[in-house]
Amino acid sequence: MTHLSKGTEMELLAGDLWESCLFLLLSGPLLAFGFYCAYVHYVHLRYDHIPGPPRASFLFGHLSYLTRQAKDSGKIRQDVFLEWAKEYGPIVRINVLHRASVIITSPELVKVFLMSPQYKKDALIYSKLHSLFGKRFLGRGLVSELDHELWQKQRRIFDLAFHRSYLMSSMGTINEKAEQMMEMLEAKADGKTEVCMEDVISSTVYAISTKTFFGMELKSLVDEQKPFLLAIRNVIEGVTLADNPFLKFSLRKRKWINKTQESIRFLREMGKEWIEYRREAIQNNREFPPDVIMQMLKAEAEEGINDEFMVDNFVTFLIAGAETSSNQILLALMELQRHPEIVERLHAEVDEVIGSKKIIEYQDLGKLQYLSQVLKEILRIYPPVTGTVRRLEKDTVFDGVLIPGCTSLFFSTYVMGRMEMYFEDPLTFNPDRFSPGAFKPNFTYFPFSLGPRSCIGQYFSQMEVKVLMAKLFQRLKFQMVPGQSFGILDSVTLKPKDGLVCTVKLRGA
Repeated sequence: MTHLSKGTEMELLAGDLWESCLFLLLSGPLLAFGFYCAYVHYVHLRYDHIPGPPRASFLFGHLSYLTRQAKDSGKIRQDVFLEWAKEYGPIVRINVLHRASVIITSPELVKVFLMSPQYKKDALIYSKLHSLFGKRFLGRGLVSELDHELWQKQRRIFDLAFHRSYLMSSMGTINEKAEQMMEMLEAKADGKTEVCMEDVISSTVYAISTKTFFGMELKSLVDEQKPFLLAIRNVIEGVTLADNPFLKFSLRKRKWINKTQESIRFLREMGKEWIEYRREAIQNNREFPPDVIMQMLKAEAEEGINDEFMVDNFVTFLIAGAETSSNQILLALMELQRHPEIVERLHAEVDEVIGSKKIIEYQDLGKLQYLSQVLKEILRIYPPVTGTVRRLEKDTVFDGVLIPGCTSLFFSTYVMGRMEMYFEDPLTFNPDRFSPGAFKPNFTYFPFSLGPRSCIGQYFSQMEVKVLMAKLFQRLKFQMVPGQSFGILDSVTLKPKDGLVCTVKLRGA
């Protein structure tokens, strides 16, 4: 019988222990990966009866195909969803990793889900608006609040800030900031100087919004808004990056995460400081109009809301409305480059209604009928907000298709607005489809959503957009600088891909 020395026995035991540890280290992740793959397979079994395109891969589902289309063809995801809706019908399945979602393009189902408070916004989608990379962003503000009762309470608080009488009184602010924009553009209207219209329009819209909603005096000059505009763009880019499920594993993206966190901190601190300023001013018996901050401070005393709630809504109203309004104008200016005959009709209407006056009155807006049609057509073919998402909580059969519970449902006004079954020749830009007597299919066009959670600021948004567009076409002509595309970028909201750089001339020059 062979006897091993004590030292040798210890070495063998240590070797066995090391092999055991190595086995556990290797088998643990492999076991976890195996369980994950089994769960992905289970998800496939639950959803594969729903029509949809073949998955490009078992794990990544349709993600790699969507990414490849964006890279190779310049298509935004909504373009791919449009192709799928045409091919597979009004209920289409999408797989990404362990999640399956459904695109809905049925007007009947749009009505069912968007017009009823029964179906809530999807927490999985809207959670990144509550907090972004660990930083509280929109929190539980009006856009991101999921609980219907709490949302309804907020909506009542802000209704007075969007009452028609207050919005009419804001025409002075809109005209004031619009004139500052016009002075800036007229100074560069030599037909040679290149102007980044994205910067000009964004700075003007933010100046209007901050004064109307918060009483903050923000000059509509690009240079003086640079830190502010940069913070907002960083945050928007951060929201876009947050869609990437692998972002947290990328060291290269760490700087973007840091920039996003710092920008959120900057905007929320701005909100805290301004809310405190207004609170102290009211205590010193200063009077203010019934704007957004005034409604929040009144609710603070009456309903006991806290500072976090107020800052959530400061950031919400700061970003949400201004981004969509400025992008609608930019998309309109871009698309109209291809339609000189529509521009001529706009010139004629503006000349007739506005003439040479610099102050546009509230009563003038209703007379700008063709401009309204142009803006509605822009929202059909290029809606800055492409759609909305709802959560289906329990198994339900729609149109003979069983949709499992706990499913995200996507409703896209972009997709439905470009479908032949709802709009004749949908890719042609035709404002006459929104003329007063034209047929308009119900529940196929919802650029501001529909039902109880439709956008509270849509009326104000179209007021300011109309004033700015009327002034631009009253006095100026635009020419895109060669080399730019007519492509669009999906960066939370849709906007021109190249930022819309133009040369400007005075009309008649």
